[in-house]
Amino acid sequence: MDATAISGGGRATLARSPLARLPDRALKYGLTVLAALILALIVYFFIRLVGEARPAFAKEGVFSFVFGNNWNIGAEHFGALPLFVGTLITSALALLIGVPVAVAAAVYATELCPLRLRAPLTLLVELLAAVPSVVYGLWGIFFLAPKLQGAEQWVADRLSVIPFVGGGLVTIPNYFITGLVLAIMILPIVSAISREVMSTVPDDHKEAALGLGATRWEMIRIAVLPYCRSGIVGGAMLGLGRAIGETIAVTILIGNAPKLGEHLFAQGYSLAAVIANEFGEAQGVHRSALFAAGLVLFVLTLLVNAIARLLVSRAARAGSGAGAGQAAGMTPLADAAAGA
Repeated sequence: MDATAISGGGRATLARSPLARLPDRALKYGLTVLAALILALIVYFFIRLVGEARPAFAKEGVFSFVFGNNWNIGAEHFGALPLFVGTLITSALALLIGVPVAVAAAVYATELCPLRLRAPLTLLVELLAAVPSVVYGLWGIFFLAPKLQGAEQWVADRLSVIPFVGGGLVTIPNYFITGLVLAIMILPIVSAISREVMSTVPDDHKEAALGLGATRWEMIRIAVLPYCRSGIVGGAMLGLGRAIGETIAVTILIGNAPKLGEHLFAQGYSLAAVIANEFGEAQGVHRSALFAAGLVLFVLTLLVNAIARLLVSRAARAGSGAGAGQAAGMTPLADAAAGA
């Protein structure tokens, strides 16, 4: 019998009634409204920050505020360049130190770790995310920084010819310690995302590489990492966003000096830290300047997310394009296996 036969009521026999389709439509429209509310909330935050920051921008100018090097509360001069640079330096250090360690931990947990140790290792890495940021800050300033001060001074003396990296006297609160602690803080999220993506690599890809004579490391390099490139990049960008927005730990570790540090081991400031430190007593133009700093931080976070989306899409396209190239890359192994 034809499934589309019309019943007596003029409706297909197997078609669902409008009442039966109502939950689907309700779910569709409900999710659409929630997504629209999220976008509306972001727009509201932006408009509110712009409105609160307008007095500071009117006094200093947008360009002078963002790129001015003079944050002086008494004279009511507010240049956020030291805060902006401090945010970028510490976040970049966290990315450079934390992402390789996180990816290495994910590779070990998914490909090299014995099966009975995989769950405990994964749990230990994820527990790093449960430690409060204030604990990280106190541990960094009272334990880690004094232990590493001698090594930092040795590096600063040996690399004095490199601008901004070496030279000068190492202070206990500094950019490097802040970046190092932030690297530990972003390690769980980057490692978790990388590990989940690596667990989706098809077994036949890995078995094909091993069957063609690849070593365990070569299999990881040509079969696992290219497949996971987009996920690793996305996890790294999420970690970068976490590092940019961190407040309490950075406030404790960076030194709260509203000036550009002369080298990597000097004190500095960040956008999040200045808001946390000064907002409680701020009034007038000073309060508006802190809102302006929050606006700069908000825009910076949005830019990071946009760049992350671009990098993920590029990595996905490169990974799909490299999929066909992997066969060509394996041909020497295949020739060697055929010759054997």
